[in-house]
Amino acid sequence: MITSERMAAVDRNAEALGVPRKQLMESSGNAVARTVRRLADPEDAVAIVAGRGNNGGDALVAARFLDAYDVTVHLLGRPETITTDLARENWEALRAAEYDARTVTDSVDLDFDLGDPDVIVDAMLGTGVTGALREPAATAARQVNRLGATVLSVDVPSGVDADTGEAAGVAVDADHVVTFHDEKPGLASLDADVTVEDIGIPSAAELFTGPGDLQQLGRPAQSHKGDFGEVLVVGGGPYTGAPALAAQAALRAGADLVRVACPASVAREIQGYSENLILHPYDGDHLDPAHVGEILTLAAEHDVAVFGPGLGSHEETLAAVRDLLERYDGTAVVDADALQVVPTVDTDATLICTPHQGELQAMGGETDTEWRARAELVTEFAENVGHVLLVKGAYDVITDGDETRVNRTGNPGMTVGGTGDVLAGATGALACVLTPLEAAAVAAYGNGRAGDAAVDENGYGLLATDLIDRLPAALREGDE
Repeated sequence: MITSERMAAVDRNAEALGVPRKQLMESSGNAVARTVRRLADPEDAVAIVAGRGNNGGDALVAARFLDAYDVTVHLLGRPETITTDLARENWEALRAAEYDARTVTDSVDLDFDLGDPDVIVDAMLGTGVTGALREPAATAARQVNRLGATVLSVDVPSGVDADTGEAAGVAVDADHVVTFHDEKPGLASLDADVTVEDIGIPSAAELFTGPGDLQQLGRPAQSHKGDFGEVLVVGGGPYTGAPALAAQAALRAGADLVRVACPASVAREIQGYSENLILHPYDGDHLDPAHVGEILTLAAEHDVAVFGPGLGSHEETLAAVRDLLERYDGTAVVDADALQVVPTVDTDATLICTPHQGELQAMGGETDTEWRARAELVTEFAENVGHVLLVKGAYDVITDGDETRVNRTGNPGMTVGGTGDVLAGATGALACVLTPLEAAAVAAYGNGRAGDAAVDENGYGLLATDLIDRLPAALREGDE
């Protein structure tokens, strides 16, 4: 089962792995044609109703594999408004080969155009489109439903939300659905026969993080301050750089506001790292149980908390972290020394733990030098502890115990101190807008890309601060 958003990411990741989208469209179209051949008798009339995106492109490909039938293709809209290069190429291929390919530029054309087909292929809108159908698709859907032909929808019936199975208005009443790679959640509720076709997307496109994962980070034009979250970094005491790195990384990863709760004794030093930091000092020179109430009140005003950068392992500090986690019920990233209390804490909080392999072993987990074996061990440990784990290494392993991702960005230069603090801060920012697993996966991917860019420019000997300014570009999907 795969959501429409995740499917779009997997498509893009497959392309990054060397499987072109053109190849995937050809495979999808072939799969549609195979399904038509199972439903239609020789020389039956087949009407293809195609939208102007890649869903329509799949059906345009299918037409070339259906020469044994009386096929008409009906493009909803003008050819010059086709929205993707691949769909346009396949439309032009049909026209050049003189297939019966027509355009529907007015909803009234449909009564005449569709005729009396035996099979209708509905490829108006795919899984990435939600909301009520607009014209001419709405009229086309009503016409398809009236004709009484066998209806095959490509990926999802037009007008139906692929994730929920619900329709906001008129929708195609499909008899059959052919979908690709994996079933979509909303299809199970439909009264239709669903076929899942393998189109050659490698399993690595789901397992490994890639540029497709960054597609989730787009922002609406009408965004407002606060829409992308507020992060509280709880750190500092023995160390001052770590909380400053985490906080600056959270800002660079997109958080709207970041505060640092730290001991008053180091507040001036932490503030000195950047004028962008907002500090909330508390009394003393280290976190202790007396500060827990104050920190909890402050954390409740933020979307995500990051516990650990620079806190140290003072006995009172670890006791305070334990109390914080037991009483906190929000989302938190836990890093560094704070990790050691996690396995024995009973908490209602949603935790994203970011250990390196030594810290994982200190938590009671197991590791392995071979990444596949390590991924299995980490997944099992995550299932046992009930938290999301991002275990850092040459291959990072990200898992919630159910779903597992592996990140391959990054390089040996990132063994320098502080890169983990940058990762923790970025994870905190992303957890404001993504699920915990997605936030950890995207943060690992972006943090590694930032490190790769730093090494490409300057060679080894990079600093953790080199990653911070490169994070925005590293989290931008178009920058390869």
